[in-house]
Amino acid sequence: MADKKVTYSELITSVQADAQGLSRAHIPAEWLQGRTTYGGLSAALCHQVARELSRDMPLRSAQIAFVGPTGGDVTLKAETLRAGKSSTYVGVDLLGDKGLATRAIFVFGAARPESLKTAPRLTAPDVAAPSLDAQFIPPKIGPVFLENFQVEMIAGGVPMSGSSTAENLYWMRHRDPAARSDASTLLALADCPPPAALSLYSAPAMVSSMNWSIDVLSDTFETEDNWWLARAHAETVKDGYSSQSMTLWNRHGKPVMASRQTIALFG
Repeated sequence: MADKKVTYSELITSVQADAQGLSRAHIPAEWLQGRTTYGGLSAALCHQVARELSRDMPLRSAQIAFVGPTGGDVTLKAETLRAGKSSTYVGVDLLGDKGLATRAIFVFGAARPESLKTAPRLTAPDVAAPSLDAQFIPPKIGPVFLENFQVEMIAGGVPMSGSSTAENLYWMRHRDPAARSDASTLLALADCPPPAALSLYSAPAMVSSMNWSIDVLSDTFETEDNWWLARAHAETVKDGYSSQSMTLWNRHGKPVMASRQTIALFG
């Protein structure tokens, strides 16, 4: 009998701290992207331990550097970099058997009295509701970690299709119905679509996320039926790198996350 696959909620709640203040987790094969842990999961694990030092402030931004590959048993070390009156900076290193794999800095901040307001500019595209059986990359075809998510492409070119556009629009959600509505869960989901630059290729190509810069636009993470709308745009593709922007909305068109990624292209 095949081993039972580990769901997102089982994995994220398995993170345990030891007497030395180090947290440990095990990344099973179904959460790998090639030879390393899927980047969104690495970010979620780092945030999961960082939140213990957040002083109950909501997440406002994050910087995630994907330094090297890892999988299997990992150790997470978190430390408070600065604790001010209304904000807390927390650094987290995720280490595997080959050393540092992911380094993250999270900024948590309490709400401030509003003196300025601007009209929303991150307007959600007008699209049809998501399909219940959508999966634009069939199982066993794409990276194994992608089987933990349900993704429907609304617009753009599929990977390696030789498309003339490098802007893609997706509906996506966790397949795990027990996944909580929090920042860790959203980080684990937000990185799952393939980079938009892959649409430009007409033959298989390898890619690797190098850095992820995230602005969190809401301190609540509620949506309908766990669906989120994502738009990814490769703004530049040059010298083997792509600079990509991504925006995430809930089912009601509320923007919740804006981010950028530097992606290495091995085409």
